[in-house]
Amino acid sequence: MLRYKFSVLWIVIFAALPGFSAEPDSTALPAGAMQNKARTACTTCHEASIVVQQRLNKAAWTKEVDKMVKWGATLNASDRDALIEYLSSNFPPEKAPYVAPRSARSKH
Repeated sequence: MLRYKFSVLWIVIFAALPGFSAEPDSTALPAGAMQNKARTACTTCHEASIVVQQRLNKAAWTKEVDKMVKWGATLNASDRDALIEYLSSNFPPEKAPYVAPRSARSKH
C-alpha cells in the first residue's frame, strides 16, 4: 500500500510540472516492433515530428529511408525493410493529415 501511495504521489508531482501532459504525444513514434529502431535511425538527427507529419507510400518511404542512410542514419541493413514497412504502415498517404499540437503559450 505504501508503494502505491508513493507512485501516486510521483504522478501528482509530475502532473504539476510545466509542460507535462497526460494526453498522448502526437509527435511520438507509434508503438510497434520497429519503434526503437525508428527512434534510433530517425531522431538522432531530427525530431520525431518530422517523421510523423509525413504521408508517403511505400515507394516514397523506401526512397526516404535510403536517402537518410546515405546521409548517415544508423540502420542495420537487416532492419531496412522492416523499418520501411513500419513507416509506410503508420504514415501512409491515406492517413489523415498531421495536425501540429497547439502551443500553450499565450501571445502578448
